[in-house]
Amino acid sequence: MAEKQEEPSNTQNGEPDNAEESEEKKKKKKVKREDLPPFEIVTGERLPAIFFKFQFRNVEYSSGRNKTFLCYVVETQGRESVTSRGYLEDEHAAAHAEIAFFNTILPKCESSVRYNITWYVSSSPCVTCADRITETLRKNKNLRLTIMVGRLFMWEEPEMQAALKKMKAAGCKLRIMKPQDFEYVWQNFVEQEEGQEAKAFVPWEDIQENFQYYEEKLNEILH
Repeated sequence: MAEKQEEPSNTQNGEPDNAEESEEKKKKKKVKREDLPPFEIVTGERLPAIFFKFQFRNVEYSSGRNKTFLCYVVETQGRESVTSRGYLEDEHAAAHAEIAFFNTILPKCESSVRYNITWYVSSSPCVTCADRITETLRKNKNLRLTIMVGRLFMWEEPEMQAALKKMKAAGCKLRIMKPQDFEYVWQNFVEQEEGQEAKAFVPWEDIQENFQYYEEKLNEILH
């Protein structure tokens, strides 16, 4: 079951389509997008609820979900214990949130500090990102990384399976997100309406069934 890489509409990404947009505006927008650096990313502390509900949903066929949303918790233990959190979002197709994390959030690991990192990601990494994760873990023995994923990306491909096995061998703990994990992300990484009482997480109908489906596939790959 490979993820379909269809181009999502603005509505799917939480942005309303504008049918009346002029051709001139479309051309300007196209030029603007092409001028963006290839690895520009969106960062923040909390992501919009509409993005979470669409991008993190653990559906079997993820049509239109061609972005990666990565929520992270970084715990450092050195002279002082510090915890930081936030999220990264792919800005356009050439960007990879996993690689961007190591380039921007944690560009260097100090040998005297222990790092415990947890990611909550909308889907598992591609081969290139998986290889970068493996390389980083092999170079930094003081770094512990747990990755919780909503879906498995291209899991039927032999190259992808091999990359995930290398990640495990390097010490990465790869897990499928349970319903409780989606609730954790909702409570800690999703924007709530300002001035209103926080809304409770509402599981979608097939959340448990899809978790079990992906957990079975991941176990088959890693064991």
